[in-house]
Amino acid sequence: MEADRLSEAAAALRGAYESGVPIAPLTAQYPGLTVDDAYAIQQAQVAAWTAEGAVLKGHKVGLTSAAMQQQLGVDQPDFGVLTDAMFLAEGATADYGRFLQPKAEPEIAFVLGRPLRGPGVTVAAALAAVDFVLPALEIIDSRIADWKIGLADTVADNASSGAVVLGSRPVKPDALDLSLTGCLLHRNGRLAGTGAGGAVLGSPVNALVWLANTLGQRGVTLEAGHVIIPGSVCAAIPFGPGDTVSATFDRLGSVSITFSEK
Repeated sequence: MEADRLSEAAAALRGAYESGVPIAPLTAQYPGLTVDDAYAIQQAQVAAWTAEGAVLKGHKVGLTSAAMQQQLGVDQPDFGVLTDAMFLAEGATADYGRFLQPKAEPEIAFVLGRPLRGPGVTVAAALAAVDFVLPALEIIDSRIADWKIGLADTVADNASSGAVVLGSRPVKPDALDLSLTGCLLHRNGRLAGTGAGGAVLGSPVNALVWLANTLGQRGVTLEAGHVIIPGSVCAAIPFGPGDTVSATFDRLGSVSITFSEK
């Protein structure tokens, strides 16, 4: 795909952030759009954000559940970046108006204690690089109208990222079995979803390994102090203005966020 078309697509996505109006799927606007093209569009946006002062604080992994991979016809996850502006304070009231069509996902977040870079990263090496884990909520969002996304659409749109809420009780990863860690997801006090870490590629650490090796091939290192959110333990749930969403993980604790009236 030509450079000017890539820039045009990146500008359209950035415009959706500013206007609050989703755009038509990029795969419909640009027939033949490849996943490599989509990552180039993602990186063009990241470059623009950092030029404006945003600071890279981590990465997210998406499409880690078998159901989502089947839905989009893929056999591996995708990734996006997390910037400082994406982190919301636990228990606070967040501005609902910053989102277009948000949904919430419960995740087990990794905080790295030392750099991690592939290729060749193993589960043992990945766990050795983790300082602690935290309960987290990812607010996924899409700048593509009605969530009508293909793989290239979500990749270009920074893996459909929106925001992240981290819990405040760190736990060492060897204190629990991440694949068996269960979660209850609530919206306004009512149970809205259940899951366990095994829904994320068999274990969330497998998503961390995949990310480190995939980014390593692109010359990118996962840095100490960065946050990695590896994918949801259950299906995402929609929420609206005024709602409170919370996730409670076995032996890991809970995390919650309330959204303002629109």
